[in-house]
Amino acid sequence: MTPAARPSQHAPELRAAARQFGRRRFLTGTGAAAALAFAVNLPAAGTAAATEFDARRITDDPFTLGVASGDPLPGSVLLWTRLAPQPYQPDGGLPARRVTVHWELAHDANFRRIVRRGTAPAHPEFGHTVHVEVPHLPADRVFFYRFRAGSWLSPTGRTRTAPLPGARPAALTLGAVSCQAYADGYYTAYRHLAEDDVDVVFHLGDYLYEYAVNATGNDRKYTDRTLPAHYNRETVTLEDYRLRYALFKSDPDLMAAHAAHPFVVTWDDHETENNYADDTPEDGGSAEEFLLRRASAYRAYWENQPLRRPQLPTGSDMRLYRRLHWGRLAQFDVLDTRQYRSDQAYGDGWQYPGPESEDPARTLTGATQERWLIDGWRASRALWNVVPQQVTFSRRYNTTATPSKVSMDSWDGYPASRERVLAGAEAAGVENLMVLTGDVHVHYAFDIKRDFDDPGSRTVGTEIVTTSITSGRDGADKPSNWATYLAANPHMKFYNGRRGYVTVTLGREAARADFKTVPYVTRPGAPVTTAASFVTEAGAPGLEPA
Repeated sequence: MTPAARPSQHAPELRAAARQFGRRRFLTGTGAAAALAFAVNLPAAGTAAATEFDARRITDDPFTLGVASGDPLPGSVLLWTRLAPQPYQPDGGLPARRVTVHWELAHDANFRRIVRRGTAPAHPEFGHTVHVEVPHLPADRVFFYRFRAGSWLSPTGRTRTAPLPGARPAALTLGAVSCQAYADGYYTAYRHLAEDDVDVVFHLGDYLYEYAVNATGNDRKYTDRTLPAHYNRETVTLEDYRLRYALFKSDPDLMAAHAAHPFVVTWDDHETENNYADDTPEDGGSAEEFLLRRASAYRAYWENQPLRRPQLPTGSDMRLYRRLHWGRLAQFDVLDTRQYRSDQAYGDGWQYPGPESEDPARTLTGATQERWLIDGWRASRALWNVVPQQVTFSRRYNTTATPSKVSMDSWDGYPASRERVLAGAEAAGVENLMVLTGDVHVHYAFDIKRDFDDPGSRTVGTEIVTTSITSGRDGADKPSNWATYLAANPHMKFYNGRRGYVTVTLGREAARADFKTVPYVTRPGAPVTTAASFVTEAGAPGLEPA
């Protein structure tokens, strides 16, 4: 049954509140927010109601999901962990009581030079997750951190602060990852990324997949374990999403990458449901019912990611787009192209463009986020203006014929929205625009043209598209449409269909992108190679082989 067809699995109190409000943003009202708090066992006043559980009574390792850090600022780091002695159980193996967790931040991995230490509560209302924002730190420094609960000590994580706003660092190296379907294979690429020398990792969406995972992990083909039956269904409720994060985050290679580098995360669709658009689910059905699911998905996303307090959702709304800086070297405008978009034109999929998709009123970002992006460019003092986001920005024809179909789920399905963004970058005088993209399970490198209808049009930026970690299984160096895509899209400089990730080094003179691939993911242990490398000079947009 589709989610729209099956009976609601959400609490009746929340469903009753939903009927009292309008179709859009119905959960943002005070009464509905209170109903949501009750329905998902959150304290309505925003403070923990549960009594305390003595951490000394925890008999099994509670740090089964590792540690993480995120969103580095010049004077602050954000540290994350989740207590789950039995991560595949709905309660994580803990009672519905809060637990005090101790944390330490140090200059060295042996914790001989402690910088800060403190305690934080792990609330059952938040799935026993912990988010610690450590302020008043020196800028541009590497730190090590760990947590303790009772007699249990977490793995050690490594993180860092960003440079001061006026600093001019010589370089920054970032990793870009996306699309990690657990059921499609092993996270070997993350093990290699954990060993790479990068300053920060950008996760561009599809951290989670809502689809069922069977007892043997589908293409992982487990012979040494049996996954519980509750994973073999689609995620709908808050409990479903929390359990699915526990499954994904229990992977040792993903834990290693989180422990090695701070992450900056943004979602795409599968963290909630495939190809949803704002309050419209993939297969139709009630917007009210879908927003209940979205509220659960957004809540679990915040709980299980290294995100700061401003990203805490209210009902079915969550302000995920945000801006980070790396001194005067780079400004990162992290987008959310899923929560505010117009519904996909012509029923979604690959379609011929026409009046519906080309309607000037259509938007991928929503008007508020679009203004925020362009205003941020006007105020930017950075050499590189980087936009981490989800779906392919550059035009992508799937045939050399005229006309050609394009993807209605990507920026091609919202050309007026793309034109407003490009015009805004031009008006703001952005010289070094770089878009980071995930979603499509392949590596692409694009020159961004000011007018994609004119092959001779000016190049105004570059788009680096990272392939998936696992989604799509092993893949191929040259997919069946490889030659067609390169011929149909002269601004496409590279195309590879293996799994892996990208590293990008932003320097004062140029930026370099290295496309990393692994030959297989359906069994563990694959080596990593650099399939291609490209550079773009500062002030002279356009990709050239390195």
